[in-house]
Amino acid sequence: MQTKPSSQVRKTSILPSILVFIGIVVVLVFIAFLNAPTMGGPKVMASFNTYLNEVRATAIPFMIAVGVLAMVLAFFVAREVRKVWPNKRERNEFLTGYLFLAPYLLITLTFTIGVILFALYISFNNYDIFTRPTFAGLSNYAKAFEGFTDSTKRDFLQSLYNVLWYSLLVVPIQTSLAILLAVLLNAPMHARQWFRTIFYAPSVTSSVVITLIFVWFYLKDGYVNYFIQTFLGWFGVSFQGVNWLGDPRGLIQLIVEAFGGKIPSTQWYLRGPSIAWMAVMVQNIFTTIPTFMIMFLAALQDINPTLYEAARIDGANNWQVFRKITLPLLKPITLLVVVLGTIGTLQVFDQVYLATKGGPLKTSLTPVFLIFQEALGVNAPINMGYATALAFILAVIIFIFTFIQRRMIESGTEQY
Repeated sequence: MQTKPSSQVRKTSILPSILVFIGIVVVLVFIAFLNAPTMGGPKVMASFNTYLNEVRATAIPFMIAVGVLAMVLAFFVAREVRKVWPNKRERNEFLTGYLFLAPYLLITLTFTIGVILFALYISFNNYDIFTRPTFAGLSNYAKAFEGFTDSTKRDFLQSLYNVLWYSLLVVPIQTSLAILLAVLLNAPMHARQWFRTIFYAPSVTSSVVITLIFVWFYLKDGYVNYFIQTFLGWFGVSFQGVNWLGDPRGLIQLIVEAFGGKIPSTQWYLRGPSIAWMAVMVQNIFTTIPTFMIMFLAALQDINPTLYEAARIDGANNWQVFRKITLPLLKPITLLVVVLGTIGTLQVFDQVYLATKGGPLKTSLTPVFLIFQEALGVNAPINMGYATALAFILAVIIFIFTFIQRRMIESGTEQY
């Protein structure tokens, strides 16, 4: 058995130290900036001298501390590098490689990790962009769940309720239809490439354009109502049309009312997704199926054809081949599609912004759209602290959903 050289084992130990060093420097730099005075907005400094005095009193000491700590950490990192790579040539190659990576690492640390750290800091403060953040503790996070006790503050809970329905309906339908289309387009047929291009076209079209087209279709005198009215007219059934993007009645509510029942407004969570929300779901399914279809199509073409030949020799029919061979071998890509679909549905924004603005009666309100409203002060004063708190809560929810899906679907995929 060949063992790994000790020099290679030691080389990997330096990387965590370097990452920790860079991370600490970035955090300290952000602390320095957060303690710098705020300029601009309605509370402009009285004079530039006042601003300079505040900089000297707050930001400069932090920047000096950052510089001193950076030099100390750089000394320890340099000593560790010299210890791991005593050979000067290897050491120079290592440093040269990280110098080439430095621009990317700095951009990533500043505009990804740094922004996340800044957002986390803001989530514990009251912040309106124009003035200094004021510490608020966990009040922003508690405010998100006030809807449990106060019905007038249930916006975030209702937005979660909406996107949960959205995920439960959209993800299974779009995944199933994507598999079906992939299987059909993978079969021998005339003009197969042409059909693939036509089916994939909606995916490369701008989401804004697709949404505006569907808004036009969903008008009271639009094509959807026209086709339904024409179809039912053949059977002598009158149809007055539906206000697809303005009807707040829920699916479960309609079923209950069809049998003479009624769901009171206080039990809004029992009404199910509204007609307007289901209309948005249809559009989302139409635009996301092609992307997932291409993923499944690529996976289907990677399946060994001899497996199908062996199954045919054993007398398996089409359904048995699909259920026993195709679906199991598509399990890894199915996990990817389900996870991506769930994340996409929990983060839906552009369709809501363009088509419904969260209405009617907030039945299409989503967490991302609510974060947008709070962060920019669309309907109330700017509350960036509350918006970032909602964003982190949503991130935790997405992580939990992804973790559960991996546990449920990923089991056994390693054999494929």
